[in-house]
Amino acid sequence: MAAEDKKSHLMLIDGKFVAGEAGTRSVINPANGKAFVDVPEASPDQARQAIEAARRAQKAWGLKSPLARAAIMKRIAVLIRQNARHLAEVVVREQGKPINEAIGEVGGAAEFFDYYAEFARRIQGEILPSDYAGEQVWIQRVPIGVVAAIIPWNYPSALVSRKVAPAMIAGDTIVLKPHEDTPLSALEMARIFVEAGVPAGVVNILTGRGETIGEVLCTEPGVDLITMTGSVPTGKRIMANASSNLTPVSLELGGKAPFIVLADADLDLAVRSAATSRYMNCGQVCICNERTLVHRSIYDQFVARFVEFSKSLVVGDPMQANTDIGPKVSREELEKVEAVLAEAVAGGATLALAGGRPTRAPIDGGYWLNPTVLTDVTPDMPIMTREIFGPVVPIMPFDTFEEAVSITNASRYGLSAYLFTNDLGRVMNAVNEVSFGEIYVNRIGPEMLQGFHVGFRESGLGGDDGVHGLESYMRKKTVYVNYSGAATAALMPYGR
Repeated sequence: MAAEDKKSHLMLIDGKFVAGEAGTRSVINPANGKAFVDVPEASPDQARQAIEAARRAQKAWGLKSPLARAAIMKRIAVLIRQNARHLAEVVVREQGKPINEAIGEVGGAAEFFDYYAEFARRIQGEILPSDYAGEQVWIQRVPIGVVAAIIPWNYPSALVSRKVAPAMIAGDTIVLKPHEDTPLSALEMARIFVEAGVPAGVVNILTGRGETIGEVLCTEPGVDLITMTGSVPTGKRIMANASSNLTPVSLELGGKAPFIVLADADLDLAVRSAATSRYMNCGQVCICNERTLVHRSIYDQFVARFVEFSKSLVVGDPMQANTDIGPKVSREELEKVEAVLAEAVAGGATLALAGGRPTRAPIDGGYWLNPTVLTDVTPDMPIMTREIFGPVVPIMPFDTFEEAVSITNASRYGLSAYLFTNDLGRVMNAVNEVSFGEIYVNRIGPEMLQGFHVGFRESGLGGDDGVHGLESYMRKKTVYVNYSGAATAALMPYGR
């Protein structure tokens, strides 16, 4: 590694870059399995300090005009784009996605700030008629206050923006904790926030373990909203901890996206889309194609084409532009996917494409896994019910649309679903019958900024993006304004 990769990275608390009181932690490059930089480990006291700093800063930040807040956000977007290549390379080194995907992620990180800055003139209240003359009822949208944000490792740059941008335009302050495996992107963003002129305490970035720092963020009474993207077990623990203070939570959790291909679908488009949706970011996306359901009349053709397409993909050095699939993020995640795969084969699934670890690794020591395709799977197999989060694709046939919908909905998850068909009637049936928060028809993700990224059942509650995502970062205040001069008692309808 170059010398600059060994530089110290510091946390941001109350506008100052600080070391961790709990020591340091090494960051591992998943392409070679080697540590390449150390980052701070915050102490619980530092987490509380960050919450207190955010509390102190919130009043002044919330009183700024939305246009003033938006001006700083626009500067953040400019600085992200000016540093895009460097930020993308940081993503690759700590997380492992191919450089082209990382460049796209960083572009998305900038877009979140541009998009939410546009709400400077769009946060609306309401004026309602009163029951009495000389009076109005106002409903205002006001900042919720201090936000605690916890993000996972699969999009370490974009998810910082997804949480920070709506908080900033709403007038909130925020304490954000990235995943301990991928903290560098958030620390790099902290430098950008300071350079852009974000006031001290408005954005605080902590690094450390979820069991310690995350626990503090979810139990301190000084937090007004907890927003988290991550696993179902972690989400449930956060919700339980938040209940002690009745702190509102917004949780975007796991997914088990069905990819339904009907007999009349454009087969080439469906194959390319199903593969792209499965293999992007090495299958480590909550909206990835996790189980492919294909009408029996085209099943054999689909599987054959899908396997050939999978074989054509390049698994390699994520810093190279021609790489399609990089490594898994960690050894633990690699072994987790391998265990799910082994269980499926032991349960009767057939390897249509064996995949597995490459016989010759693109880079020694990395966490590599080739595309793997399974057939002869049944809906009740664990590989069809549990989130895989890797480049492994189970494909099963179905005979009727109703059967496909039944298999789709028989899941504890309910985030994203895909449907490929040219039959508008079937599209409308799916819209009505598929019980998932997002449905993609004849296209795949990613989701759009102006949409609403929301899951049903154990895929979470609350949601991100768009005007509906912004609502989580505000609370409503009702004001009864009497300007008639009449005595208040005279207006009381119940004689109190």
